[in-house]
Amino acid sequence: MSENGLTSGDFTEEQEPFSLFASWLKDAEASEINDPNAVALATVDENGLPNVRMVLLKGFDTGGFVFYTNFESQKGTEILGQKKAAMCFHWKSLRRQVRLRGEVEVVTSEEADAYYRTRPIGSRIGAWASKQSRPLEGRFALEKAVAEYTARYAIGDIPRPPHWSGFRIKPLTIEFWHDRKFRLHDRIEFRRDHAEGDWSKVRMYP
Repeated sequence: MSENGLTSGDFTEEQEPFSLFASWLKDAEASEINDPNAVALATVDENGLPNVRMVLLKGFDTGGFVFYTNFESQKGTEILGQKKAAMCFHWKSLRRQVRLRGEVEVVTSEEADAYYRTRPIGSRIGAWASKQSRPLEGRFALEKAVAEYTARYAIGDIPRPPHWSGFRIKPLTIEFWHDRKFRLHDRIEFRRDHAEGDWSKVRMYP
């Protein structure tokens, strides 16, 4: 067993990446102080210039990794334009990292509606009030918009904005990295040729 409680068998015997990711995320939920589902999301604009920011993973299965956002935001427009993205999870308490990249699809309306209903009322109002990624003339303008939408939806359900939904990254590669002494880290990469293909597994030099 390694210094981080991970046996080489746990790391190398997995033949598909999703169950291994589930195990690592469960460990992170027990050890990370804040937001074990936080992940750096990388996109690229129409000029090929990359962008990266933190988002929260809201679900995953063998179909891919899901997060939600304003489609009119910078990341939303970049993903809709390129239909590709990458993610990097880093769990400092575990000295582990997971990187993935692949094609992106929009989640179904049913999925987006179901998740939207689980959000706090303030967050649902915020999805309407915030013109995400666009210039804000002052904090008062945002507070005014929040007040206006709070009054508009004071009674009854708060519908999901048409510009707010989710993306699913369907990875073509997923790499698991585990810190080892003297920077001789473990790196295992799962690869496939297309989003519905079979996985192959390769050990990488650190």
